[in-house]
Amino acid sequence: MEALPARARVYVAGVAVAGLVCLLPPPYVAQIVYGPQAPHVPWREFASLAVLYACCEYLVRSRYLGAPNPGGTFHPVLLAAAFLLPPSAAALVVLPGALLTPVEQRPPLARRIWRTAQLTLAVWAASRAYQATGGRDAVAAGDVPTALGAVGTSVLVFCLLLTLLDHGIVTLTAGVPLWRGSPASRPATWRRLLLRSLAPITVHGLAGLMMALLWRSPYGPVAALLVLLPMCVSWWAFAQYHRERAAHQATIRALVQAVDIKDGYTRGHSERVGQASTMIARELGMDDERTEVLRFAGILHDVGKLGVPTRLLTKNGPLTPEERRVIELHPEYGHEMVRGISFLGEARAAVLHHHERLDGSGYPYGLAGGQIPESARVVAVADAFDAMTSTRSYSRARPVPVALEELQRCAGTHFDPRMVEALVRAIGRAGWHPAVTAEDVRPPDPSAPAPAPGTGTTPAPVAPEPAGPVADQPRVRR
Repeated sequence: MEALPARARVYVAGVAVAGLVCLLPPPYVAQIVYGPQAPHVPWREFASLAVLYACCEYLVRSRYLGAPNPGGTFHPVLLAAAFLLPPSAAALVVLPGALLTPVEQRPPLARRIWRTAQLTLAVWAASRAYQATGGRDAVAAGDVPTALGAVGTSVLVFCLLLTLLDHGIVTLTAGVPLWRGSPASRPATWRRLLLRSLAPITVHGLAGLMMALLWRSPYGPVAALLVLLPMCVSWWAFAQYHRERAAHQATIRALVQAVDIKDGYTRGHSERVGQASTMIARELGMDDERTEVLRFAGILHDVGKLGVPTRLLTKNGPLTPEERRVIELHPEYGHEMVRGISFLGEARAAVLHHHERLDGSGYPYGLAGGQIPESARVVAVADAFDAMTSTRSYSRARPVPVALEELQRCAGTHFDPRMVEALVRAIGRAGWHPAVTAEDVRPPDPSAPAPAPGTGTTPAPVAPEPAGPVADQPRVRR
């Protein structure tokens, strides 16, 4: 939402208007709309739940639980309100917490309005579903089995509405295709968002049901508050996970920055290889966790250059056989640096083997075919692609279509055809828009001698026109 398009602003405004409609009718309008059958609003319960939700929202978005804004919203209180109050009153519980909680990301006003309207609609719909399936009467009678069925329905409605609204705003702001493309190529389709959020929201729904049962019991609201204690513990654990994740990201950034400082000609290369690796992984239908690991693999694949003398990395002329052997040690250096970082998982194997070739002519161990880890085969394709499409001190960038054709020509000998085709499909659909470009690196020196074929470390071209397999081109600094 950083730069909200006009159509997205219209969408947010429409959702906000629908949310306002859900807040009606207040008691005096209810008599007109419903007549004598107007639902009674227990204002004391409403005020208690609204204040409780606002306090919980502030708590989970503060540092009291160990990290700022660990993510999500405190749904148990909202779902308890949906189970205890009429739909309009339940939707009204959202307002204090959603409107008053600070928003750090921009634009703050649009994000605050969006969050409030989205939750208002979802809570109203969940309350209507719960009421229609007889859940409110079941809670009043203490009929837990019937209440569980009603809770399941209302949680599904709540989750589905949140998912569809989220996917709608993402589609309008980021251009993510709503229905087109294969499931493997759409990382954030509404179905995947629904499946990913259904389990945690179901747990929140059960906590909300427990709150509602205790609230209506002889023990009263004080007993219902005890349900929130384990939820707060879970939020604290979730916050610790986010703190650990932030530390992981900081570790990776520090390593990549060290490589960029050492080899200024390839600055940004690591991030672009990570981006291309992510595109391949998503096209292959890998889950989010593994996709993230492969992104780490792409970012860290050249960390071993920290152990290579700078004069070799920046040399414009051809490398001697001894210099080439030194540079070809960088995958092993990199593996030694990262093998103790447990959260990297299979990314460590990619760092070690991303210069192996399918025909066994690569290094450091000459692995072939299926002996090469899948993560390394992904990074090898991403690495070669960025090398060909980036301007270096010793080569000019090739156009993206030319680079893809070269990868396809070398598929089956140097690169895994499956990985190559995945990258071709992904770029064909979404294009190649690297977050970090190579525009700031120095252009090639036309007076510098061209490196001799067969020297260096990776398959990088030396001329704008293809001149033989990418793996046969001079390989100097990647």
